[in-house]
Amino acid sequence: MSIVRMDTGTRMSSIVIHQGTVYLCGQVAKDKFADITTQTQTMLEEVDALLAQAGSGREQLLSCTIYLKDMQDYDAMNAVWDAWVPQGHAPARACVQAAIAEPEYLVEISVIAALRG
Repeated sequence: MSIVRMDTGTRMSSIVIHQGTVYLCGQVAKDKFADITTQTQTMLEEVDALLAQAGSGREQLLSCTIYLKDMQDYDAMNAVWDAWVPQGHAPARACVQAAIAEPEYLVEISVIAALRG
């Protein structure tokens, strides 16, 4: 049972792969001072890049947990999310309101996906 860790630092790895499953560390926006729409777009761009690096993609999403600083941003975040997730490939998903490590961030996501078969 090998475990592959990519971009490993002191606290975490950006990607962990085990038994055909890809786990991504929490992803946030490239610009923490942007609005919720831009933060969601650039956060999902980061997810795309990490999934590609791991040998996975949007069609292989299994589960996503989305953390919103404020549930008033739910509809705006979902507008970006709905356009990003391929039709027929929606993962199991939870969305919760939470304090995020840096207060400027409005959204963060944790992703689990399968490797491409």
